[in-house]
Amino acid sequence: MKRIIVIVIVFAMFIGFNLSAQAQKNFIDQNYIEVKGVAKLEIAPNEIFVNIVLDEKDTKNKESIEQLEQKMFIALEKAGVNLEKQLSVSDFSSNLKFHFFKGSNVLKAKKYELLLHDSHTLAQVYVELEKIKISNINILRVDHSEIEKYRQQVKVNAIKAGKEKAEALTEAIGQKVGKAIYINENATHYRNDYANTAIRIRGTSSLAKMKTPDLDFQKIKLEYSVQLRFELL
Repeated sequence: MKRIIVIVIVFAMFIGFNLSAQAQKNFIDQNYIEVKGVAKLEIAPNEIFVNIVLDEKDTKNKESIEQLEQKMFIALEKAGVNLEKQLSVSDFSSNLKFHFFKGSNVLKAKKYELLLHDSHTLAQVYVELEKIKISNINILRVDHSEIEKYRQQVKVNAIKAGKEKAEALTEAIGQKVGKAIYINENATHYRNDYANTAIRIRGTSSLAKMKTPDLDFQKIKLEYSVQLRFELL
């Protein structure tokens, strides 16, 4: 009985191998054209995440975190920020553990994450915070609320570009493109090259003297490529 089962399994494996080999042979025997389709897209971010740090050390302990916080709230509201929806605390710390050993003053620091939606509001935030001497600000990251939709759009554009390339090449040899027989999806490149210096403010060095600084904002860059094979007719 065991011998019969082993023979059946081996026979099934042999049949499977033959079918796979035949399919591969049929594919190779087809006349086809292989092309690479590439598409790129740049979009302006509508989600700008900003890091704001309040530190009593920066004021030489002349103002408490609570005082700095209230001043910041007023400044942000002047810039058009909805505090409840756009501002959150990301970290809170103090040097209390060193106070008992060294007898130093207890200094507190607080970090906030601010969500903005356009460069104009960002410029207003920089101006208003500069007026109250809060300058520990940097951009954490940027994104778009519909980034997935744009990624899909770039993929579709890459496939269309590949087909157009195949049609142009086959036309040159008097043939036509048939159905697609192979599609290999390559990785999507999502370039969001933002560092703290990604935002550049042109004009005078003092933001407080400016009504609205001119911001040169980088765009999010999407790039996608796909390998395609079409039948030749």
